[in-house]
Amino acid sequence: MRTAMGVWRWRRNPLRRPTDLFEAWVAFAALLCVVLVAPAVGWVAGLRVDGTLQQAVHEQRQERHLVPAVVVRPAPDADPDADPSEDPAAQRTAPRRTQIVATWTGPDGSSHEGTVPAAEEPPHPGDRFRIWTDARGRLVGRPLDPSAASFHAGTVGLAAAAGVAVLAVTVRRLVVRRLMHRRYIRLDRAWAAAGPDWGRAGAGG
Repeated sequence: MRTAMGVWRWRRNPLRRPTDLFEAWVAFAALLCVVLVAPAVGWVAGLRVDGTLQQAVHEQRQERHLVPAVVVRPAPDADPDADPSEDPAAQRTAPRRTQIVATWTGPDGSSHEGTVPAAEEPPHPGDRFRIWTDARGRLVGRPLDPSAASFHAGTVGLAAAAGVAVLAVTVRRLVVRRLMHRRYIRLDRAWAAAGPDWGRAGAGG
């Protein structure tokens, strides 16, 4: 039915109103935005974000280093970030990452000791593992993975494409609603103009 109505708006016939042709052009423009513009915007946005994130990945891998560390002892059980007003039972049941005290040597040769998160099974004193640090041996987060960066870039691209498509459809609906409102106004005026002639002989065909 919608296809038939669209073809009817494009065809030349005495019943076609100027607003019908304008509505058809609006629908055609919205279709182009959804089919062509939205994917292009998503592609460009994804490429730009991917380039930025991949550059960040490269910089992080240049600035962050994986160095060996040695377990010294388990960290104290007291959590300095715990809220003293919190229910002790809730503190006991809440999941908490295991913390250990470890020593390591930074890439610049400096020695460090601090509290770091351990695996689910706490290592024993003397065990060795590896941590990420900067050039001065300070703890840093794991660098962003290239595949994760590409995934985030793809998500941004899809979101951009969907946003453009939704915007195009929304604009089309607003325009059509406005056109329908104008048609009803004109129809009311026509009925009001024809009203006084109702019932008169020879008032019109």
